[in-house]
Amino acid sequence: MDEAAKVFADPKAYTDEPKLHAALTHLRANAPVSWVEVPEYRPFWAITKHADIMDIERANTLFTNSPRPVLVTAEADELQAGTGVRTLIHMDDPQHRVVRAIGADWFRPKAMRALKTRADELAKVHVDKMAEIGPECDFVQQVAVNYPLYMIMSLLGVPESDFPLMLRLTQELFGSDDDEFKRGADQAEQMSALLEMFQYFSALTTSRRENPTEDLASAIANAKIDGEPLSDIDTVSYYAIIAAAGHDTTSATISGGMLALIENPDQHAKLRADLGLMPLATEEMVRWVTPVKEFMRTATDDTTVRGVPIKAGESVLLSYVSANRDEDVFDDPFTFDIARDPNKHIAFGYGVHFCLGAALARLEVNSFFAELLPRLKSIELAGQPEYVATTFVGGLKHLPVRYSLR
Repeated sequence: MDEAAKVFADPKAYTDEPKLHAALTHLRANAPVSWVEVPEYRPFWAITKHADIMDIERANTLFTNSPRPVLVTAEADELQAGTGVRTLIHMDDPQHRVVRAIGADWFRPKAMRALKTRADELAKVHVDKMAEIGPECDFVQQVAVNYPLYMIMSLLGVPESDFPLMLRLTQELFGSDDDEFKRGADQAEQMSALLEMFQYFSALTTSRRENPTEDLASAIANAKIDGEPLSDIDTVSYYAIIAAAGHDTTSATISGGMLALIENPDQHAKLRADLGLMPLATEEMVRWVTPVKEFMRTATDDTTVRGVPIKAGESVLLSYVSANRDEDVFDDPFTFDIARDPNKHIAFGYGVHFCLGAALARLEVNSFFAELLPRLKSIELAGQPEYVATTFVGGLKHLPVRYSLR
């Protein structure tokens, strides 16, 4: 085992980006398929090269999501299995395909065109709020987390009075390894955040089945597969993945994109001078931040990856963070380039599990910066940026900035 591979099972490694990327660069060059065996985690292979991750994503019958879709401790693996949680990331085809289809229409281009007006309106609301609370703020907690939260909760049909609850539960779920966000000291206490979210959505399911409305929650609650409604656990699991992943990843991209613009004033000036570059800039922000750090797959048969034997039943970790800095794919991968084209990042995954909400995330990032940048006279750091300790989903948790707006 290469010592550098320990970073994958160290949540705090993701709070120190220079150190993390130094380890990942070393692994890509010297041990692109690395065995990782550390205390508290079941062993796995870490895959760091873009091409290998793409191959594994394509081979979705050889490498399955079940039974280990994300990296958590062995204890958390057992606790989650006990809850029966089965989100889209836990499922494989053919079940995954039919369950995914329930929500797919809500995220297609036609739906995005209808949502653009709402995204633009909310972007203005939150940039106005930024103007009101200036000249300093914590850009993450006071601006970036709220904008995509309002978008996805409105789409689901969650009442605005419950938005703060959803934000807290999401931060506790994805921040379960972070001292600031985690709920309690042990895994069972932390798992209670998931159970609280499930209780909330169970009540929402009952409400939407009794009184259907024109929102995504109703579409999920009343969906049928082969004439049968989804089971209660599959229904609330569907809500949970959309509610949690639907805003936390986007807020991380907006926050990380803002920091990248602050740290690269030439790129900031270039984008302000030509907002037509916003679609390319959005892709670069997504690549740069890579909010979903990894997913796991499990081999169903003996195989090899880059000549390394992988046995049936062994798990592989797909390091999207590493793939999106792969020197074989990206010119100057450690340069933030808002005009990067082509940009073959895999921050949204690839293949049958490509992110369901990718189009919505792109729309939100685009709308937010298209509203903010023309009004932004100046912005600079007003303190030290801080990152969430995580091995799964995350990014900045605090970004103190000083600014002036038109």
